[in-house]
Amino acid sequence: MQRVAANNHRRTSTTSSRKPSLALGEPLDGLRDLGHLELMNRELDPAGVVQLNRSMSTDSLSSISSIANNFGHDFTVGQLEVTLEFEPSCHPHTHVHHGTGLLHVALHQGKDLLEREEGDFPGCFIRVSLGTDEFHVGVTKVQANAFTVVFDERFSIPLDVATLEEYSLRFAAFGIDTEERNISAGLADLKLSDLDLTIRPFNAWLYLQDVNKAVDAVGEILLSLSYLPTAERLTVVVAKAKNLVWTNGRTTADPFVKVYLLQDGRKISKKKTSTKRDDTNPIFNEAMIFSVPSLVLQELSLRVTVAETTEDGRGENVGHVIIGPEASGMGITHWNQMLATLRKPVSMWHPLLRT
Repeated sequence: MQRVAANNHRRTSTTSSRKPSLALGEPLDGLRDLGHLELMNRELDPAGVVQLNRSMSTDSLSSISSIANNFGHDFTVGQLEVTLEFEPSCHPHTHVHHGTGLLHVALHQGKDLLEREEGDFPGCFIRVSLGTDEFHVGVTKVQANAFTVVFDERFSIPLDVATLEEYSLRFAAFGIDTEERNISAGLADLKLSDLDLTIRPFNAWLYLQDVNKAVDAVGEILLSLSYLPTAERLTVVVAKAKNLVWTNGRTTADPFVKVYLLQDGRKISKKKTSTKRDDTNPIFNEAMIFSVPSLVLQELSLRVTVAETTEDGRGENVGHVIIGPEASGMGITHWNQMLATLRKPVSMWHPLLRT
């Protein structure tokens, strides 16, 4: 399977046929023609995985790519293509796998890196680190800033298999200004427990978040997403929220969460959680299940809104997050990781933007 661009097969507006709408109950004719999504769903042949430990062939990668878009461009500073691969260490005589191995991190290329309204940096580099204490993994060579930057660099880290469940990898982009100072500009974090690296390598385009643009966040929400292609089921778990800021300067409120499924910006399905009393750090742990044919998956997005219960029962919106192929930053990163690790739940914290 070649690296695929998830958005490539979206219908263009020039076709006269109407897009299928989930609001309609009739079966969709084109479901057997699933295109790239079907390719991603196929289980890998185990022999191919073993061979991948020897050669970085792209034939059996768990992969998802994304087309750059300008939606929410304010919060992203380019994209970075990476591949992660875990190579278990074998005992030389028994060929039995130990609990240790090597995590190989390959940085392939960057797009639109560190583009800024106030002018571009003369140079840039990427620093890779592991874990919350940012254990140093490696730094790329300095690149002249360009529309496309080819890094073609690999770093390897000895790791226990157990560590894969605990750590995140952080990719930090730094610009070098005219006075040769290093300016932190973009960040992308990858949670290793979400990636199934013991089964197959992972390849993705990561969106770098602009660290210098403070988002007017009114709290954070932890969401888990998974898509089951065989059942055509999208599951959204609303886990918990923290540091909620109430509207109109209130000191207390009763929060709940609304999850909307959007197609071309139209709300086609809505579900909501129970209400928690007087809690700025509510724990919900509620699953929302939506029936979504693979064919229309790339035309959908999710809008998750935290609201306060009001006396009239309607609710006042506190803040929201958009997740999907048209979103930006964490919103598109979470969606892409869900598609790259089908069947497996992927959890991420999202800042809540003031509605």
